[in-house]
This record gives sequence, structure tokens and C-alpha cells, in this order.
Amino acid sequence: MPVTQENTFKTAIILTAPLLSLMLGLLLASGGVAPAAAITASITLLCAIWWTTEAIPIPVTSLLPLALFPMLDVLSPNEVASAYGSPLILLLLGGFLLSTAMEHSNAHKNIALTMVNAFGGSSEKHVVFGFMAAAAVLSMWISNTATTLMLLPIAVALIDSSRSRTLCIPLLLGICYAASVGGIGTPIGTPPNLIMMKVFNDTTGTEITFVTWMKWGVPLVVLFVPIIALWLTRNIKATTAISLPEPNTWSTAQKRVLIVFACTALLWVTRKAPYGGWSELFDLQYANDAAVALLAVVTLFIIPNGESGSKRSALLTWESANKIPWGILLLFSGGICIARAFNASGLADIIAEGLGGLSVLAPLIMLLLICLGVTFLTEVTSNTATTSLLMPILAVASASTGIDPLVLMVPAAMSASCAFMLPVATAPNAVIFSTGRVPIQTMMRTGFALNIFGSVLITFICYVYFL
Repeated sequence: MPVTQENTFKTAIILTAPLLSLMLGLLLASGGVAPAAAITASITLLCAIWWTTEAIPIPVTSLLPLALFPMLDVLSPNEVASAYGSPLILLLLGGFLLSTAMEHSNAHKNIALTMVNAFGGSSEKHVVFGFMAAAAVLSMWISNTATTLMLLPIAVALIDSSRSRTLCIPLLLGICYAASVGGIGTPIGTPPNLIMMKVFNDTTGTEITFVTWMKWGVPLVVLFVPIIALWLTRNIKATTAISLPEPNTWSTAQKRVLIVFACTALLWVTRKAPYGGWSELFDLQYANDAAVALLAVVTLFIIPNGESGSKRSALLTWESANKIPWGILLLFSGGICIARAFNASGLADIIAEGLGGLSVLAPLIMLLLICLGVTFLTEVTSNTATTSLLMPILAVASASTGIDPLVLMVPAAMSASCAFMLPVATAPNAVIFSTGRVPIQTMMRTGFALNIFGSVLITFICYVYFL
């Protein structure tokens, strides 16, 4: 919409959202709901409206729970502070800083080119598969936006130098779709994964380890990325050879960053397994993935990059580290805080009573409806904000129906990363659409089919794992 209309819309939302949330709180209170529960519902509605419409910046809205819950006596200051300083918040911070070091050294570009060349340049299909494999693997460890931005210029150069008329759209869409799906593979791949893990931990007292999440997420990535690639390349018939750029020589800094990253990943994977992992071997009962990530970050600030002269510095500098998306940490924290307020205020119990009727649905139907609902909802809303709002509700729903919380929460978290129709759905979609080479109608048609494929596949995988 035009700028003036957009400003008018945002102003209207800023003014009406508090009124609507206040009305909800008063309505619940007049109906006999406890004051703390009514206040929690009111604040949650206000956050939901401002998050989904972005009437004010999403991170700014995320400060409301920090300010209002202790002020209105729903949570204590210590409870709120522990939500905003949760170990999973620190793990996400560490993951952002680790990926920044990889981007700073350009190690991720060499990894991508190596993987793309591994698929060969014998045909357009091989090129698409290669770029998608690189995007999926990289986005398991670094931001899907950074992955897309890094691969985009390489892909555009190939498209412009190729005589193929069928390569452009499959290649560009393949990169952004694979980057979104790849993030599902690890806890740090995308914020919804960590949000689900934190709410599950708070609700059940059970920790989901790095390896446990990968056991669920990696099979989905391995299955879904080839399905997307086959769907995108179904109309490519030509076998024209494509000349691919070769990886640059690995610099000392790139090698050192990769060594630190590999050691960090190894420590994450072996913290609890096998046989109790190194945390049990050395009796480090409070060791967690966040501690590993932050120690790795400190190491990156200490190890020199191996360059000489004026370029000599550490593998990670504060000038680079300071560019991480701090706002995502606030959004994630706000969601955790709301989840805690649901339980502390008794709102969770009220919702549980209302959701008791879900038990009449067959588990498979319930799974599919959750996947479809979350997938299409995140086409127009932030997947992190959506997950922050849905996770406590799904945790309550599982308790009221006697279903394992994993059955409802894991598919919802995975589906939040599978919105492929609209440019506004995810940053990778927006980056690719900004090239002007992918018509919106094409993205919508292709994305709609993949939304359905993704929902069905996630339903199947979660049904096999949890039912």
C-alpha cells in the first residue's frame, strides 16, 4: 500500500490494539476469570496484534511483557529476568555470533561453492540441486537470510551467463526454499526451534538436547529438499552444461573458523551422548549448549586470523559481532515470558478446559490441521512471533487432551519454517523476489503446492516419531 495509507493503518492499529486488549481483559474479569489470567490474556492480545501487523517494530513490542508482567504483578521481576536471560536465548546469541564469524571470513562462500561443484555442472537440474544442497546445509548453522544473500549473486551470475531459459526461476526459488527448510535441521537453525524447546522444557521439565532435535529435523531436511528440487525442476528438459565458479583457495582465517565451528558442533552433539556425554564424564551437571556456544565465541575473539600487516586481527571483531539481529533475541524473550505468564496466572488451565474437545479428533487429522494452519498463518506473520504465541497454547492443549506435548509442538515449530507462497512470509522469499526475476504469481502457485507437500511430510514424520 502507499506510504500514507500504510502510516494511517499503523496509527489506527497503535490506537485500537490497546483498547481491544483492555476490553478483553475487562470482559474476562467480569466473567469471573482471575485478575492475573485476565491481564495475561490482555497483554498477549496486544502483543499478538502489534507483532502480526508490525504497527511498531517487532522487537519493541517484545519489551511489553518485560515491563507489564512485573508491574501488574503477574510475574516477579526475577521470573521475567530469567525469561529474557534464558540459556536458549544465550544459545541463540552464540549461534548468531558463530555464524557472523563464518560470514566475516567468507568461509561460508567457499563451503557453498564446494558443495555446488560436488553436484557437477552437467545440467541445469544438477546446478539447482547443488545450490539447494548448499543452502540447506549452510542454513542449519547460519541465518537463512545470510545464506540466501550469499548464494544469490553467484546464482544470478550463472543465470546471466547461461543460455538456458528454464534455469532462472527454479534456481532462485530453490535457494530461498532450501534455506528456509535447512533451518529446521538444528536447534540454532531458526528461532522457532528454540522457542518450542524452551516452552517444552518449562512445561514438562524435560530437556530436548541438540542431538534429539537433529534426529527429528535432519530427516525432514533430507527428505523435503529433494522433493522441492524435483518439483521445481520438473519442466527442465535441457541438458546444457553449466560452467560453475571454482572455490577460492582456503585462507588461514577460514580454516581456523571452520576448526572452531567443527569443535563447537562436536561438543554440542556429544554433551549428552553417547553414554551420558562429556557433561556426565566430567560431572558438569550445569553445562549446557549455550555455555559451549559462548566459550566458542570468546575463542573466536582471541584466535588471530593469520593475516599480516593492517589486516591482522582476531577471527571475530566487535565491529562484525555487533551487527547480529539483536531484535530477534528480544522477540524470542518476549515469547518465553508470555509462556511463563500463561502458567503462572492460571490462563493455561482455562485454555486447557476450552480445548478439551480436541481429543475427539484423530491424531493424524490433528497433526495435519496444525501443520496446515501454522504454515498458512506464517505466510502473513512472523514465524518467530507466531511460534511464541502458539507454543504455550499447544502445550496446554496437549495437557488437556492427554497427548504427548511433542505431538502438537514439534510439527507446529517445523511448519513455521515452511511458508513458501509470499515474499513477506520469510526473509529468503523477500530477497529472491527483490531481484525482479520471479513473478509473484509464480511464487504463489509454486509455494502453495509446496506448502501442502510440507504439511503432509511433517505430519507423516511426526506421526512416525511420536505416535
